[in-house]
Amino acid sequence: MRDAIFLSASVPDPKRAPDFASTADSVLIGAAVSALVHVILGRRPLVWGGHPAITPMVWTVARDIGVDYGRWVRLYQSAHFKDEFPEDNEQFQNVVYTDDIEKNRRKSLFRMREQMFSENSFSAAVFIGGMSGIIEEYDLFRHWQPDATVLPVVSTGGATLSIADRMSDIPVELGRELDFVSAFHKSLGVSVREERFKRPEDQPLNIEDRYWHPPDEPSSPQP
Repeated sequence: MRDAIFLSASVPDPKRAPDFASTADSVLIGAAVSALVHVILGRRPLVWGGHPAITPMVWTVARDIGVDYGRWVRLYQSAHFKDEFPEDNEQFQNVVYTDDIEKNRRKSLFRMREQMFSENSFSAAVFIGGMSGIIEEYDLFRHWQPDATVLPVVSTGGATLSIADRMSDIPVELGRELDFVSAFHKSLGVSVREERFKRPEDQPLNIEDRYWHPPDEPSSPQP
């Protein structure tokens, strides 16, 4: 996929990661994920490594938007976790299953992320909540996609706070802003005038040609 948005998100587990869980807000994590999907689906491709708590959130929004989500969304999952795949995986129709490396969790996740970042072209990555895996994805994403924009949603807490601490410049609207829809429109450069298209191939290459126009307004200057 080209010009894709990468989503890195999870709800920290208090037992596995109490430090990250202590700063995370699960309600805001869900709201931010839902807002991101609402803003970009049918406008930009979405790629993420499936997380059991996040995949149902994405599916809930995606099924109501009315686009071919199998063409707009690409979900990566490691075969190492095949016994834990959420049922929602089956709904996306575009799941890439990566190899289980030596039945080792860390090696398998590294393979999945490396494949995910190397075979797609990203314009931005959005980090929401999360545990240590979020930080690992940030480091690997920066390696494979050095020119892409990185957007940590600070108000969701968790490992995203650690990513924000390592960055020198964060869009002000992603600081403590809770109007996530407005923040994503602005920080990702997705105009509210952009129409949604059923499939990526239906979308004009020129962004201004994607804008909604009133019936009596021409879509481009007339000769």
